[in-house]
Amino acid sequence: MSRRFDCSGPSGRGEGLRAAADAVRRGELVVLPTDTVYGLGADAFSAAAVARLLAAKGRGRAMPSPVLVASADSLDGLVTGLSEQARLLMDVFWPGGLTLVARHEPSLEWDLGETHGTVAIRMPAHQVALDLLTDTGPMAVSSANLTGQASPQDCDAARGMLGDAVSVYLDGGPTAAALPSSIVDVTGEAPLLLRAGAISADQIRKVVPRLRER
Repeated sequence: MSRRFDCSGPSGRGEGLRAAADAVRRGELVVLPTDTVYGLGADAFSAAAVARLLAAKGRGRAMPSPVLVASADSLDGLVTGLSEQARLLMDVFWPGGLTLVARHEPSLEWDLGETHGTVAIRMPAHQVALDLLTDTGPMAVSSANLTGQASPQDCDAARGMLGDAVSVYLDGGPTAAALPSSIVDVTGEAPLLLRAGAISADQIRKVVPRLRER
């Protein structure tokens, strides 16, 4: 049976964060609020946990899970070769609704799916998510929906789709944005917008004028 915690008050929030962190360390799945939509999370360094995440969503390895971090400092040891443009985007839009696709360190022992040497990484602007990430370290986190269905803006919608596949639900109330994060690939000479979302192409282009779009 899954457990749900109301994170609107300090008591429920503290208890929920402890339960969620313990679940992540056991290789189980948790649902957490972010600044965009609710996320389904697991230990990024547990191949079995990431496989459970993909299976719960009905998603194949060809669509690997992104990773959330608690701070830009958490990128040390995770990604390599970040360009000056990538760092500018982080300075302006992190924490926030921008995911960056970067080269991950070849020595990392993780299996997020078929990443082809890259990782989609983001620092969310939601305190519940940041508190959990500070405790657990980087987490594989994808939107808390079944593949093909709408990304959830509240805990009820996430639970209605994922049910008991999730051990702990952290209810932080409705999310601030209806859109998922925007995704920019920073592995090439010029940043490439892979998905327009919470941050518009025009906003991104003000920071990196060479932004390309597919």
